[in-house]
Order: sequence, then structure tokens, then C-alpha cells
Amino acid sequence: MRLSVIVGLAFLLTSLGLRRATINRHIRGRLLLSASLFAVFTLAAAFLDHLPLAENTREFLRDSVNPLVMVFAVINLVVALALNPWKFDRLPDRFPGIVQDTLLILLFGIAATLILRDRILAMTAVGAVVLGLALQDTLGNLFAGLAIQIEKPFRVGDWVMIGGQEGNVSEVTWRATKLVTKEGNFVVVPNSVMAKDTITNYSVPTRRMRLHVDVGASYDVPPNVVKSAISDALKNASELSSSRPPEVRIADFGASAVTYRVWFWIDDFDPDDRAEDQVRSYIYYALRRNNITIPYPIQIEMSPEEGGIAPQKATVDPGLLASVPMFAELSESERAQVLAVGRPVMYAQGEAIVRQGAAGHSLFVIRRGEAAVTLAGTDGEVARLRAGDVLGEMSLLTGEARTATVTAMADCDLLEIDAAGFRSVVLANPSVLERVTSVTATRREELNRHREVHAVAAAIAEARHSLLSRVRQFLRL
Repeated sequence: MRLSVIVGLAFLLTSLGLRRATINRHIRGRLLLSASLFAVFTLAAAFLDHLPLAENTREFLRDSVNPLVMVFAVINLVVALALNPWKFDRLPDRFPGIVQDTLLILLFGIAATLILRDRILAMTAVGAVVLGLALQDTLGNLFAGLAIQIEKPFRVGDWVMIGGQEGNVSEVTWRATKLVTKEGNFVVVPNSVMAKDTITNYSVPTRRMRLHVDVGASYDVPPNVVKSAISDALKNASELSSSRPPEVRIADFGASAVTYRVWFWIDDFDPDDRAEDQVRSYIYYALRRNNITIPYPIQIEMSPEEGGIAPQKATVDPGLLASVPMFAELSESERAQVLAVGRPVMYAQGEAIVRQGAAGHSLFVIRRGEAAVTLAGTDGEVARLRAGDVLGEMSLLTGEARTATVTAMADCDLLEIDAAGFRSVVLANPSVLERVTSVTATRREELNRHREVHAVAAAIAEARHSLLSRVRQFLRL
């Protein structure tokens, strides 16, 4: 008895000490269970002979039950320490919780068979029938869970669809697989049910996946024009994968529209709803900018002589250009001429209105919204444009490539004036050109100063970094 107490205390203290030394919560939980069982074993070994029990009961507890408690605690401790990472708070991929539990039960069953030899042989026939009937659902879940671990159709962290439920796999236990849906709901799917259902894994063989949205466009616009407008609009879509460009295909000729199917890739299933929203939004703004109608699902009776219904041009405030410094020196009639050759366009929040280095031949006046100006090689914004500001004037006047990237920070309404329209105004009144270019020259000087300041700052930072690297290399740090 004294030896049993000493052994029990030794294992108890060892379990508690190991539990304090690891950060793995799974190991800590198993060691707590083992420590509790070691405490029960020690107390039973110390006081069992002093309890008022029948002799056969005391003998059964001392010779059968107490050793089984000790064996289970030891096996649980060994499994916890042997199969789990000591320095990381996670379960190993090869030995998830269900596999560890199965191994624990298997080893304990072998030990119990050796300890209770005669009793087990007597109870085997009856016990097997009773347990088989009572635990058939539980055993079905257990074996299905083991099959899942062997085949590994998914892992913890994968996005899957099981039985019509989409979610992220959070845990696989001996009884069920647990999913967390995008709505934040917790779904528990019994393993036996899952073994009979189709499993779709969105994260294998790669987390990148292809989605599509459909959009209808007017029959009056050639397909290649629509495809080009959509493709250009999605070049700056941040939710899409940069590894593969979107593809636009004609999907159907509907009753009132040509249906285009836009295929695009995302890097993970998680943001699929955000990606679809961004694609639809960018397509809407792109089609509207290019005067491409998204028809209502209605039928219109048209005569061949009518030649279609001309789209109405959006109304532009006649006083818009009066508040723009670039055109402030012009007379009211001259501003009206410039206004007449412009066309209203819209850009969605996050879209690039112009990109640095891209070809351009038009100027934009912001009617509503806000846009940020950035330069390649610099950090952050160099300017913020608001209603009344202009951008792209050098492209309009000289045909130069865009000198900066301008991104819509909110939905923006703009007036676009292209080179052909502006040329007609200048030909009618040559003095317009001199007054416009004087303001443009001032804006260009400001942009050049921004570039010089950032270039000097970058050169100083690079020199400091180079000196620091040389010192570290010399001192072997």
C-alpha cells in the first residue's frame, strides 16, 4: 500500500509540473485529467483498507478498479506527451483529437483485458450484444470519424460544403465535425451523416477558386465593346486574384439583353461575397461611363425607322467650370463651349480613375466625390482632390502619359473632356489655350516639387540604411 501511495504521488506531482511547463492547451487538459486520476488512485490506495466495505467489494476495488484508474491515467499522459507539440498551442495534423482518443481507448482496452482477464471473458458475450445495440449510432459516428481522418477529405481551417451547409472546419471530434458559417453560426454535422453525403472542399487542391457573375447589356452595343469595358473596369479590383485576369464571355441572348458571364478568380473562399459585390459594382459604373445600357426585363416595340431611342444625357451644372481655377479665366460663353464637349462619367469607390504611366487624352473635372493622388515610389498620398478640382490636364493638352495615379475614395461624378472636343473649342477661340495653360503650368510645378521632396527623402533614407549595413558587416553584428 505504501509503495502504491508513493507511486501515485510521484505521478501526480509529475503531471502537475509538466502541465505548468507547456503552453499547449490540449496537453494541459489531458494532463489535468491524468493528475485527477492519479489523485483518486493515491487516495484509494491510502484509505481503501480503512473504509467499512465488504471484503469482496474492497478486493474488487483494490485489485481491479484502482489499477485500471492508474493505467488509464498513465496511458492518457503518454499519449498527450508523445503525440502533441510541446511548444505550440495546436493539435498535430497527423494526430487530431479523434485519433488520439481512439488510440487511448484502444490501449486502455488492451490493458483492461490483461488486468480483468477472467471477468472480461465472462462478460464478453453479453456485453458485446448490449454495447452493440446501445452504441450503434455512437460507434457509427466513431468509425466514420476515423475514416475521415484516414482519407482526409478536409482539414481544420478548410472551407467546405456538407449537406448544403457551407462553413469553415473548426474541429473534427469522434462524434461530429464542427463548422463555422460566414453568418457566424456554429453547425455540428454528425460524422455518420457526413460519411453518406457529398463533400465539397473549396480549399483543395488550392485555395484559389473561380467564380462568376452574369450581367445583361444592350443589343445595340457590340460584344467586344462590352467585354473591353468590363475587363478594363476589373483591372483594379482589389478583391480579385492578381495571378489570373478575369474573362468575359457571352452566356446567352436573352429577351431584352445579351447576357455576359464574367469569370474571375479569388485567392480564398472567405471573401467570395465581397468579391462578387465589388465585381458587380465595378461593372455597373463601367457600363454607365461607357453609355452601355443594362436593360430592364421588359419588352419594347420599336419601328425600324426609329433607329432606337437616344439615351438622355445627364444634366451638368452650367456653373461647374466657373469654380475650376483652370477655366476661371474664361468667359461664360467659353466655359459653356467647354462644358458642351464634355460627358459625365462615374467611378466607384476604390476604382482608379487614371493610372500613372497609362496613355490618356482627356481631362476630368470632379463634380461630386473625393479622389486621392499617389505617385509610384512614394508612400501615401501626395494630394486629395475634391469637387471642383481637375486631373489629367497634361494628357488633354499634350497627350502625355498619366503622371500620377488617381483613385476614387468615394463614388465620384466627373466631367470628362477629351482632346478632340477641346480642340474644337480652341480652334473657335485660340486665346483660350494661353489662359488654360498658365494655370496648368502652376499645377505641374507643384507636382514636380512633391516628387523632388520625396526623392530627397528616399535618398537620405537609403544612404542611412547603406551606412548602417556597412557598419554591421564590418563589426560582424
